[in-house]
Amino acid sequence: MDAVKTIITDEHKKEMCRYLYNHQNLDGGWGLHIEGRSSMFCTVLNYVSLRLLGQEMDGGDGAMHKARTWILDHGGATYIPSWGKCWLSVLGVYEWDGNNPLPPELWLLPYFLPIHPGRMWCHCRMVYLPMSYLYGKRFIGPISGVVLSLRKELYNQAYHQIDWNLARNQCSKEDLYFPHPLIQDILWKCLHKFAEPLVMKWPFSKLRNRALSTVMKHIEYEDVNTNYLCIGPVNKVMNMLCCWIDDPNSTAVKRHLSRIKDYLWVAEDGMKMNGYNGSQLWDVVLAVQAIVGTNLPQEYDLMLKRAHQFIKMSQMSKDSSGDLSCWYRHSSKGGWPFSTADNGWAAGDCTAEGLKAALILSQLPYEIAGQALEQNKLYDAVDLILSLQNSSGGFASYELTRSNAWLEMINPSEIFGDIIIDYQYVECTSAAIQGLKQFSKLYPGYRRKNIEACIKKALHFIESMQLSDGSWYGSWAVCYTYGTWFGITGLITGGKTYENSLAVRKGCEFLLSKQLPSGGWGESYLSSQDKVYTNVGKDVSHIVNTGWAMLALIEAGQAKRDPNPLHRAAKVLINSQMANGDFPQQEIVGVFNKNCMISYSAYRNIFPIWALGVYLNKVLKA
Repeated sequence: MDAVKTIITDEHKKEMCRYLYNHQNLDGGWGLHIEGRSSMFCTVLNYVSLRLLGQEMDGGDGAMHKARTWILDHGGATYIPSWGKCWLSVLGVYEWDGNNPLPPELWLLPYFLPIHPGRMWCHCRMVYLPMSYLYGKRFIGPISGVVLSLRKELYNQAYHQIDWNLARNQCSKEDLYFPHPLIQDILWKCLHKFAEPLVMKWPFSKLRNRALSTVMKHIEYEDVNTNYLCIGPVNKVMNMLCCWIDDPNSTAVKRHLSRIKDYLWVAEDGMKMNGYNGSQLWDVVLAVQAIVGTNLPQEYDLMLKRAHQFIKMSQMSKDSSGDLSCWYRHSSKGGWPFSTADNGWAAGDCTAEGLKAALILSQLPYEIAGQALEQNKLYDAVDLILSLQNSSGGFASYELTRSNAWLEMINPSEIFGDIIIDYQYVECTSAAIQGLKQFSKLYPGYRRKNIEACIKKALHFIESMQLSDGSWYGSWAVCYTYGTWFGITGLITGGKTYENSLAVRKGCEFLLSKQLPSGGWGESYLSSQDKVYTNVGKDVSHIVNTGWAMLALIEAGQAKRDPNPLHRAAKVLINSQMANGDFPQQEIVGVFNKNCMISYSAYRNIFPIWALGVYLNKVLKA
């Protein structure tokens, strides 16, 4: 794909190399995120990336040698997890026979079967969709001198002597977050030994060709309806590759190439590829609530007007094209995405927070916030939120939960947890309560009974998700502090109080029990990974965690009972602010699938401002 060279220039390559070298661990490896311990998955892929970017095998002032030594000391690249095996196979430095099957024929199954890919979490199915195409095609790229060299560099034995059947289930212990259950190993072995040889031969090869054609249609649908951004970077680049394999001169390939830069971000540490095409909408709606929470909106009128305009232009005005059920898509009309409207995927919590922010801004004078969002568009958002509630009362991330949790036993990723279905989350459910409650105050006549019934069920779900120590596990940020903020806020918004709700009281007691002697809260990403509350360090506060805890406690009326914990926490935030008004970037606070972290750079300002603003108005001025 020579056209990539026009997108990824020499300067891009230089900055990408700089980023990778800057985040190499002392032992020579790379982690799944910038604070993570070294893993085979990221060390191999980053090493290979550096080689493809033009670095010599012993370049980088010894950094490449250290990385290669780490790989070989930990068994070699046969121990890379399954996603890595797929990428290496495409490149030609690993054999497709060393992969567990990813049969595209799954897309031909009837939808009523619980294992149909259309029932999976959208991020999961959108990644395994192009993976199944690549696997079904057994595609291998051009074998260059670098590829031949990598076949020698990545393994402890000669490439032609590797036992690829043995390699199928090898995974480094440093990577293994979700080990294969025995039933999964049996399934892959049967598919590999019996099913795959069968579909490679006529007449069964016709079935393989039909499956590949079906998969390609789904890839094209995803591309068109996301304006060639796709739901995330992994399926974006895989979809682009599949389009190139299908027709290297197609318009689809050109459009894919034009959207690569949407994912690239250059900062002090070099150029990186984002885990989404940004978090624009999410950051904006939280920032709006933080600014309005200070009760100083008149000082930020231009900022609020521009934010309001972005919120309005980011709302989705229509559903994806065609018959949604044929493409396994939920309605998106009235929803908001995590990033930009071009992304094409409405997220439940983003829609709820977008609705809440739009309603807040609609109550401000026109001179401060501009024209309010039209009433019919607010109704569209409410309709979408109500359509996303599951029978349990909970809300998932993008769609309804379409299958059963037992399907997680076929999670083949090895490095992520809870990826197969769209689970229901306290954060998404709390956001829905907050958005709907705010709406019903201003528009009590629209679907009042539906909203009341929805909130009642959602409250029950939140209470059912509370853990025995009073906390809630947060799935989208670190971790128990974040989940408990949403749990308490959702319950109180829904009509519960500290006095009448045991769940609220237990949640507050949990937060107070984790307050550090310094006055703040400081939870580590290890909480998400290990599912045990873990501090960043001994008496080390984190300003974002502290902001979440303060917001929850203030909402629950802590100031009336004992304001001292709030005073101590506020002092931590005030003393953390730098001379230029900025707050320091601290440890990572975003997370997905339990084991992978996300940097939310805007959080370091949003949540201290929000917490201090609410503290000023609801504690000091109360």
